[in-house]
Amino acid sequence: MNYSYPEASRLSNLESWQHFAQAAKAAPIDSQRLCVLKAAGLLVDISAQRASEPLAQATETLLQARQFEAWRERLLTGQVVNVTEDRAAWHTALRAPAPVHEVASEQQRMMDFVRLADAERKWRNVVHIGIGGSDWGVRLTVAAFGYAGTWRQVRFVSNIDSHAIESGLAGLDPNETLIVVSSKSFTTTETMQNAQRALEWLKGAGIQKPYNQVVAITANPQAAREWGALASHTFVFWEWVGGRFSIWSSVALTTALAVGIETLAGMLAGAHAMDEHFATAPVGENAPVQLAVSGVVNRSVLGYGSLNIAPYDFRLGYLVPYLQQLEMESLGKSVDLNGNAVDVPTGPVVWGMAGTDAQHTFFQWLHQGSDGAPVDFVVCQEASHGWREAHHTHLLANCLAQRQAMLTGKSYEQALQECRAEGHAEEHAQWLAKHRMHTGGRSSNLIVLPRLSPYTLGALLALYEHKVFTQAVIWGINPFDQWGVEYGKVLAKGITQELKGQAPLNGGHDASTRYWVEVFRG
Repeated sequence: MNYSYPEASRLSNLESWQHFAQAAKAAPIDSQRLCVLKAAGLLVDISAQRASEPLAQATETLLQARQFEAWRERLLTGQVVNVTEDRAAWHTALRAPAPVHEVASEQQRMMDFVRLADAERKWRNVVHIGIGGSDWGVRLTVAAFGYAGTWRQVRFVSNIDSHAIESGLAGLDPNETLIVVSSKSFTTTETMQNAQRALEWLKGAGIQKPYNQVVAITANPQAAREWGALASHTFVFWEWVGGRFSIWSSVALTTALAVGIETLAGMLAGAHAMDEHFATAPVGENAPVQLAVSGVVNRSVLGYGSLNIAPYDFRLGYLVPYLQQLEMESLGKSVDLNGNAVDVPTGPVVWGMAGTDAQHTFFQWLHQGSDGAPVDFVVCQEASHGWREAHHTHLLANCLAQRQAMLTGKSYEQALQECRAEGHAEEHAQWLAKHRMHTGGRSSNLIVLPRLSPYTLGALLALYEHKVFTQAVIWGINPFDQWGVEYGKVLAKGITQELKGQAPLNGGHDASTRYWVEVFRG
């Protein structure tokens, strides 16, 4: 295994990075610039980002220095890109029109299961138990396409807090309930504890064959079988599918039960179209690459610490936590592929809320706060309801207006003229105008879906996947591992034993942890 990656050497030492950073600092945000990219049916407006010909040239040079094309080829052909775990990250294989045999076979098994359940009108209730990548994508897709209701009721249980599983099961008829247990390792503490409670619930209701009402989705089928899951009810995905990319795998079985197999097919098609765009479009027209470059400029050159996601569509509320996991688990790294400290800021904090609620929550900070943040606006040109004039036009107008206000701002003179027009005395107008002005020049992207469909949502999620991968290549980090999370899990296991009295108090605890372990163990 190779432990030396010259193409991932420290950024600040590269002449190409120095030229890139200089060009980025010198490049303006031009309110009269229009740059809209077409990608897999989406329109990606990057007009409100810094741009210049020197920056475009420096971008090409930097990507060459980081061997971007070679890394992209490794990703798309199933070669090792997760170097710390010696794995591929071949989620794109799951959405190929003619997938490899093992993928096609498992997809067929899943479709057969769903079709049979639908034909028999079976499982009026589905309780999906998973966490992280085994949860967020399914929540997102069910909310996006089942927001008006489906004949199956779907509930999600992720948290280890027993109130979560209690709420997930409350009021359901056990005879009409299917439990879906989704865990890549099938050892995830939260998931397995909740699955055990659900199994006990079925048994307590007198279900004679409770495992007939349990589905296991995992990359570790042996563990699922040892737990008791039936082979016919166990659906696999593979070690080369990272958890945060698993919505393309059997993890989406709950989505299919809730909103149909056709929904999954559409999402896979849209994602594959974005894969093709990412693989073939020139750098200057490549939407994921351009989003990545702007993100690197904003984070590593200009120092913005966060990225706001503003989906102007009620159905995409779960897009925010989905992208939080995708971006922050992938890019929350401070060590490069060679094991050296990264010497520029990497992955930003990702946060947000669906518009227009967000406007009444934190947009004031985005407009006039001392720090601010770049914003990704996401909107659908056409609605799927019949109230365009009364609702959708206002939604579109708010989205465009907020973006324009962040870009163009309001000068002191403009604010002063407003105050005078309102009849304020001159001295008061001059004072009040200072509070109303804001500088503008705040960067954003506008991603427009023609309408929300499985195809466009699939393309949108793949757009962000490839953006994150490109940023990782530029920063020279591995976006496919998560050792920080793993360390916390290891510590939690030991502390759990201590709290239960099954192990002596660990002398290596810090003072505060030691104090609270003693308090909580009673």
